[in-house]
Amino acid sequence: MNMQTPQKRLEVMAGKTSRFRFRSILMVVAALIMLKIGFPETWSQELKSPAVPGGIAPATSHPGEQALNRLLEGNERYVAGKAIHPDQTIKRRIDLANGQTPFAVVLTCSDSRVAPELFFDQGLGDLFVIRNAGNVLDDHVIGTMEYAVEHLHVSLIIVVGHEKCGAVTAAVAGGEVSGHIRSLVDDIEPAVEESKYLPGDKVDNAVRANALRAAEILNHVEPILKEAVGDNKLMIVAARYDLDTGRVEILKPSKSNNSNTQTP
Repeated sequence: MNMQTPQKRLEVMAGKTSRFRFRSILMVVAALIMLKIGFPETWSQELKSPAVPGGIAPATSHPGEQALNRLLEGNERYVAGKAIHPDQTIKRRIDLANGQTPFAVVLTCSDSRVAPELFFDQGLGDLFVIRNAGNVLDDHVIGTMEYAVEHLHVSLIIVVGHEKCGAVTAAVAGGEVSGHIRSLVDDIEPAVEESKYLPGDKVDNAVRANALRAAEILNHVEPILKEAVGDNKLMIVAARYDLDTGRVEILKPSKSNNSNTQTP
């Protein structure tokens, strides 16, 4: 019989304890290394929820939504005072002499305080801009948009009204206006009528309704715009620009909005 002396048993037990401690130390060291260097990138991407800065939706497969995200990201930079002023180099200017590929049409007001390339933080050749007092629609405006969609393959049209718009203020005030200003007021008056019973500031409510009404009309203009929308090649949205903050707010149609509006 193999009998171990008490001394021998103590030595065996000490050896086992040492090995156990060594393995424990290795596990602790491995854990510390993982904390130091982090998880593999693919793991960390799965563990993290996607960040959505400033309420900007993640990019999708629709080209219009991708264009809208690009505009809103630029606006976030502008609001934060971190504009990067892209596409404004000499090289960009020379390259554009050979052709243009804007990614969005912007219809907005002629107000000198409202400059799309600035508040969207874009540059030369990025935006196809149409401006008039009150951002109203007529055949010339719509024809210009159709050209951008059919020939330049623009995937987004955004109608941007703005805070304290003078043309909308005139329409809300009513009364006599002189010269061709009457034509602008006439085009804005339907939005004033639609929004007159809403609570809050009457001018700002009309600004919002005017932009939404224009976007709604454009979604149904035949043949070019309506077909492009139906084929998921074009998105048309309305927005409001805040003069004080510089922020662009995307407007959502209310349930009362419908497609019974007449095309100009």
